[in-house]
Amino acid sequence: MATTLAPETVWQRLGIPRLKGNGRFVSASLIDSLGTGLIMAFTLVYFARTTSVSVTAIGAAMTVARLIALPASLVVGPLIDRFTARRTAAWGNLVSVVGYLGFLMAHSVWQIVVVVFLVQVGHTTYWTSSSGLVVLASPEDRRTTWFGFMTALRNTAMGIGGALAAFAFTLGEGTALHAIVVGNAVSYVLAATLLFLWKPVRREPREPTTAAGAGGQAEQAGASYATVLRDVSYTLLIGVNATLVFGQMLIKVLLAIYIVDALDLPAWTAGTLIVVNAVQVSLTQTLVSKRTEGSRMTRVIMLAAVLNAAAFGLFAFLYTTPDAVTYAGLLLAMVVFTLAEVIAFPAVETLSVSMAPAHIRGRYLATYQLSWTVGEVAAPGLLTFLLARGEVLPMLFLLGLSLLAIPLLLVLERRAHTTKTIGENA
Repeated sequence: MATTLAPETVWQRLGIPRLKGNGRFVSASLIDSLGTGLIMAFTLVYFARTTSVSVTAIGAAMTVARLIALPASLVVGPLIDRFTARRTAAWGNLVSVVGYLGFLMAHSVWQIVVVVFLVQVGHTTYWTSSSGLVVLASPEDRRTTWFGFMTALRNTAMGIGGALAAFAFTLGEGTALHAIVVGNAVSYVLAATLLFLWKPVRREPREPTTAAGAGGQAEQAGASYATVLRDVSYTLLIGVNATLVFGQMLIKVLLAIYIVDALDLPAWTAGTLIVVNAVQVSLTQTLVSKRTEGSRMTRVIMLAAVLNAAAFGLFAFLYTTPDAVTYAGLLLAMVVFTLAEVIAFPAVETLSVSMAPAHIRGRYLATYQLSWTVGEVAAPGLLTFLLARGEVLPMLFLLGLSLLAIPLLLVLERRAHTTKTIGENA
């Protein structure tokens, strides 16, 4: 006689965590990711169609705005510790609202710099706070599953947002484009409201406001970014994450130009591989995260580093193969690369929150987020510099960087005061 599984059991077997009590948080994240996907592909075209500023000047203005916003996460860290991740993320969404509404009034280069800066600060505030939000939503022994679920949700929503942006380009100019910006701003108001109204079951830690009492309390109250930098184990983790961030630039920076210029294949090949990546992440992220939960997170990340190295090595090897082999090899390399992605990031996110002391978790997560920001700024220039000096050099560089993560993780494991935190129960 067949056994009928309860719906909740089915969802859990698929790696979907129990969402009861966290619907507002999940909905807010979904809205934020949709808006991010929409605006990432939409901003340049919007200003090109609604202003008289040249495309070159718009691109330069966006670059300047993002560089100015680079230290934003370091400002956000203390705010998380003081006001909690939930409130800080909500205020970040409201800053984005101000930026998006400013799009409607931006008609010159300096105005574009200002509004893109505001949007970037809003996004940085939300994403710096996001790991802290997962901590509030998830039991400690289910964090990896939650991080995997949120990654899948965000990737899918950002993909849909990007598709909506592509559709928006067909709407022409003027009123339709302005309506999209206003709609995006309204959605961020809704996301902020949901976060303000969300009542997490778990306590929201805040840093002590006075140094009175025991010496330990005084030390906690005086904690700063110097405390984070003195934590050698956490700086090792940030170094590991930096290697993963550079690897992720394969899709954002390197893949299309490598396929077209180095492998001399049509551009649609790169588009197909990006679709493979997106579909594989959406379909497998929660299952893989559930599978790795309960494992030693450092070993999980090591496995991902080896898979990354194998993928980059295969991408480089395909430079020498005939086209028929190259097409099949590219598909295999992308599948391996994506498997590394879905294995690595929930694990490294789990470590980033479990290794951070609760009372100054915001500062820790802000420093961790900075590795993402700096990597995304530095990688395009470095990878294209290497590409100009040898078509295979960027892939070999990423291969070596992936392998570098392994000794960093081994040193991290050996540090006695972190092995309990990052062990089998992490």
